[in-house]
Amino acid sequence: MKTLSTRRSFLRHLGAAGMVAPAFVRHLISAPPSSKVRLASFGANGMAWADLNSHLAHPNIELVTVAEVDLDRLGKLTQRFPDNNVRIYQDWRQLLDNEAKNIDAVSIGTPDHMHAPIGLSAMSLGLHAYIQKPLAHDIFEARKMTELARAKKLHTQMGIQIHSSGQYRTAVELIRSGAIGKVREVHTWSNKKWGDSASAPQQVDPVPPGLDWNNWLGVVEDRPFVKGAYHPGTWRKRIDFGTGTFGDMGCHIYDPVVNALQLGSPLSVRSEGAAPNEWSWATDAVIHYVFPSTPYTEGPKVSVTWYDGDAKPSADVQALLEGMPLPGQGSIFMGTKGNMLLAHIDWPKFFPTADFKDFQYTRIDGGASHYAQFADAILGGAPPSASFDYSGPLTETVLLGGVATFFPKTTLEWDGAAMQFKNMPEANAKVRRRYRKGWEVAALG
Repeated sequence: MKTLSTRRSFLRHLGAAGMVAPAFVRHLISAPPSSKVRLASFGANGMAWADLNSHLAHPNIELVTVAEVDLDRLGKLTQRFPDNNVRIYQDWRQLLDNEAKNIDAVSIGTPDHMHAPIGLSAMSLGLHAYIQKPLAHDIFEARKMTELARAKKLHTQMGIQIHSSGQYRTAVELIRSGAIGKVREVHTWSNKKWGDSASAPQQVDPVPPGLDWNNWLGVVEDRPFVKGAYHPGTWRKRIDFGTGTFGDMGCHIYDPVVNALQLGSPLSVRSEGAAPNEWSWATDAVIHYVFPSTPYTEGPKVSVTWYDGDAKPSADVQALLEGMPLPGQGSIFMGTKGNMLLAHIDWPKFFPTADFKDFQYTRIDGGASHYAQFADAILGGAPPSASFDYSGPLTETVLLGGVATFFPKTTLEWDGAAMQFKNMPEANAKVRRRYRKGWEVAALG
């Protein structure tokens, strides 16, 4: 059967049930052998496409079906699967309704606001889940995803693939082994600028013919399409859809900090930067966290500070690098015996140079890829290293920084067990958002 050659002809073949192109139903899928993991991908371009290719590098993963709201972004998929043997939907809900019995696992690479609705719905059906960072758009969603995965005994992995790299694994081991002594404080940063100080645009643009705008909005309240304002990439700047620079990069950069120090839920969080406007996240954030002590930290508490955009650690902190330029993204661990720089992504470096001139360490191999861990676990191997039991609390910690930006120069005291702020009741409204009518997800309660 020939591949559909143009987007227009592709649109003419839309099925009444919301499934794209009946040509893709060329044959029925029989139950796969137990050595195969049958995968559904939510998203067919951008990070979803990168994830999909990494999953398919595993010899026992096979792609069965894809949900993609924008038909103009299917080109790479149809080129890789020219025989039309992958079923494609525009509506993710219809994919789950029709295909749940034909798949074992899902990979979700949509904008942040749809991670939890799709993930919770899939896990409720007993499907294993690989979900891009941040795990969810808000703290309540992340907690529910962690709880559901545990209750269903599912294999899960959050897309913080550097977690499994040799660089980050080595850094974690060095901190835990006491290479710089007990850690007193950490400074972390990213020079990305996923924010916008401009007001929301007032124009209304035509929705591109291939885009299901209502489905792209999903659980978020209806609004007009504005070209370039949301889709395909700028949603990261928008409060309702993305989680700003912190949500985009915080799960990556906080990962080795939380992992190495075994940090639990923070005691407090405080933002020193500008507040978001009604539409977009701010940039140049400075966010102070205070955590309870752990066996790897010095004193009763340990502070971790985040900076993004043009905000940077102080001159005194940068001076620890002895003239070395500050990397665009990374962390500085300040210990009782010295300091460690972990650039994103690089091998650890130690300062003062004179104190560490004879220090040598073994680089740990990356081992199985982040994606292979997920497939291997489903096939009976060891649990993935960034399952939701680990990455759910990590995401909650990161998302607290976004909440703090709404209340500048205010120390918010956090009760992680109760999932609420002890001294700022109005901040609790930011812990959970409400989905628009008709898009509620039963697993959220």
